[in-house]
This record gives sequence, C-alpha cells and structure tokens, in this order.
Amino acid sequence: MLLSSARSAVSSAGLGRRAASTIALKYSNAVFSAALAKSPQTLNKVQSELNAIASSLKETPELNAFVTNPTLSAKDRTSGLPNLIAKAEGTSRGAAVTDITKNLFEVLSENGRLGETQGVIEGFNELVASHKGEVTVTITSASPLPRDIQSRLESTLKQSETAQRAKTLKVVNKVNPSVLGGLIVDFGDKTIDLSVASRVNKFNNLLHQSV
Repeated sequence: MLLSSARSAVSSAGLGRRAASTIALKYSNAVFSAALAKSPQTLNKVQSELNAIASSLKETPELNAFVTNPTLSAKDRTSGLPNLIAKAEGTSRGAAVTDITKNLFEVLSENGRLGETQGVIEGFNELVASHKGEVTVTITSASPLPRDIQSRLESTLKQSETAQRAKTLKVVNKVNPSVLGGLIVDFGDKTIDLSVASRVNKFNNLLHQSV
C-alpha cells in the first residue's frame, strides 16, 4: 500500500515545492557561483568545508547555540567566528580554509544571518548536486527501512522523469520517530508526505474546523 502511494505520488504532476529561505538561497547561490568560477577543485573543497561545519553544528551543542542565538552582539559574533571556521580545517591535507568559506561566514556574521547557516549549506549542496547531475532522494521513516523495501522504493523513484534526467540517483534513509509511521520523501525540489503524523495533523485540523 505504501509503495503504491509513493509510486502514485512520484508520478503526479501536482507535487508541492519544499519551503526554502529566500535569504539562505541568495547566499547559497553567491557561494556556488564564486567557487565554480575559481575551479571544479575549489567547488569540491568549499563543499567539503561547508559539510564539515554542518556536521560540527549537529555534533557540538555549544557551536550550534552560537550560530542560532539571535541575541548575540556583533562583537560576540566576531569573537566566536574563528571557532566556527576552524571546523572546516583539515578537509584537505596542508590546505588552509578557502577565502570563499571564510568570507561567507564573515558576511553572515556581519549581517546577523548566522542562523541561516544550515539553509545556506543545504542550498549550496543542492546547487552542486544539480551541477553534477546528481539527485539525492531522502526517505524519512520512523524506523530504518528494510533493505528490500528501500530497494523497491529506489526502483520506483528511478522511473520518474527527474531521475531519468540525472546522471546519479542517491537514496538516503533518515530515521525520525516523530513521523510515527509511513514515509516522507524529499525528491529533488519536491516533498511527498505519506507519514502517519501528517495524517494525524490533517485529522486534528478537520476536528478544529468542525468545532
């Protein structure tokens, strides 16, 4: 039943686009353009640096608090910035962090937009993937998907027009117990929400509207 729903949703033309921060995407585009203009190697290095920072934000609560705290003064943001940029070091042996990555976070800090960091990095990765002809499908489920189910979903997704235009299709399974059951599929710029949590929310909304 679930696979049938996913197949129907993927082939549907009426899928909604995921909400994205316009501000974050502006920074993503600027960084992508600057890195690509340098060289493919620079593009790859900037991506490695940004992903290293993204991982550090997930693993280090203090660093994440620094980035997401909107009450920090300009002085505090400036003094804490080196600790953030340092997380990008070591992505290449003997190579310093690129000026592009440094400039990005300096500008985000100056403009009070460090809170957009995660969105900027996600947007940048999407631009790089599109440039390379890659499509990443993220399947979020309440528990890890059995291998046979994920393989069948991957086969279904490969039949879509988006996947057929891509050079590479990568399927990632993320676990989030809050979805309760079912699936949420992020595919290119589309989101297919087949989760139980979504159905419960819709049901609750209907109840509220009828009261």
